[in-house]
Amino acid sequence: MQSMSSLVELVLLVLVAFLWLIATRVCSQSQLEPQVPGLFIFGDSLIDNGNNNDLPTLAKANFWPYGIDFPQGTTGRFTNGRTYVDILAQLLGFPDYIPTYSRIRGRTILGGANYASGAAGIRNESGKLLGANVPMREQVARFGRTVQVISRRYFRGDYSGLMGYLSKCIIVSGLGSNDYLNNYFMPYFSTSTVYTPKAFAASLLEDYSSQLTALYKFGARKIIVAGVGQIGCMPYQVAQYSTGRNCNGSRCNEEYNNAVDLFNTGLRKLVDRFNSGHELPGSKFVYIDLNQASKDLILNGASYGFEVVDKACCGVGKTNGLCLPLQQPCNDRTKYLFWDSFHPTEAANIVVANKSFYSNSPSYAYPISIHQLAML
Repeated sequence: MQSMSSLVELVLLVLVAFLWLIATRVCSQSQLEPQVPGLFIFGDSLIDNGNNNDLPTLAKANFWPYGIDFPQGTTGRFTNGRTYVDILAQLLGFPDYIPTYSRIRGRTILGGANYASGAAGIRNESGKLLGANVPMREQVARFGRTVQVISRRYFRGDYSGLMGYLSKCIIVSGLGSNDYLNNYFMPYFSTSTVYTPKAFAASLLEDYSSQLTALYKFGARKIIVAGVGQIGCMPYQVAQYSTGRNCNGSRCNEEYNNAVDLFNTGLRKLVDRFNSGHELPGSKFVYIDLNQASKDLILNGASYGFEVVDKACCGVGKTNGLCLPLQQPCNDRTKYLFWDSFHPTEAANIVVANKSFYSNSPSYAYPISIHQLAML
């Protein structure tokens, strides 16, 4: 009788150990799985990871010192290390960085693609003075072709399965700065003579609304849209203009900032409109307030460890423009808010990515955080 009891206890112990092993393995696997199945990225040089490398354009960053702090070295990213979306992908649990559209191979397409292009805008002509780029309209078209490939290869007619997969993916879109810097405020283009700042913002928002609606029609449901930061306080502008509001000891071009405010205000209202459910049922939009984020980083830079917020770590001459090939950058990139005259350092991207991912404050992400969006 005693031996029978001992045998039962042994069996129970083995069973408990077996169940614990399964639970541990499941837990371990769940920790390794990304929070969403795919991340698809649309935008300009702030999040371009190499799409411009093979284009005939001045807007490219496939040379050193760009990428000096990036694990894979120089890749075409317009910063010293990781971009905002690189960090976002890591926060979402992706094991690798999201590849450029042209570099997608095999099943990696299911994990997402980056369509962003340096100098690109919402309008087709924006940034074209610098050379070729992939404007938002073409980026959206490329997403449509991606969806067709995924449907044909991996869902094979299972439309509900395809839509279920796409509805869980996250879309990130960040455009607009080039529509101002490399269009509206550039004398070469006629837009500033045709449109008032208010009318131009309205025109941009109308085009952008159509483009975001096209993404929805292709299956996108969780969509993040980023506003435009304080472009009038970038080192390029600070170095050139002596008028405007004081920006932590440096003067900003308030004409640029005021114009962008009109676009950002309208974009946030567009997010509210889409989230009402009347036009795009089943979708959820999140607005990333890069304008407020850039104000915060400029005015409160010291609290984030930044010692220099009005000059670039790497640049050319008086205006601290884009880095020159093989130019020696500043030694401690973590102390600088700006890498070159237009783009933030990896350190700045880390702050904004973490704030927008975790923060419950609408000053960074509205109406919910990216983490909450991923959990929907």
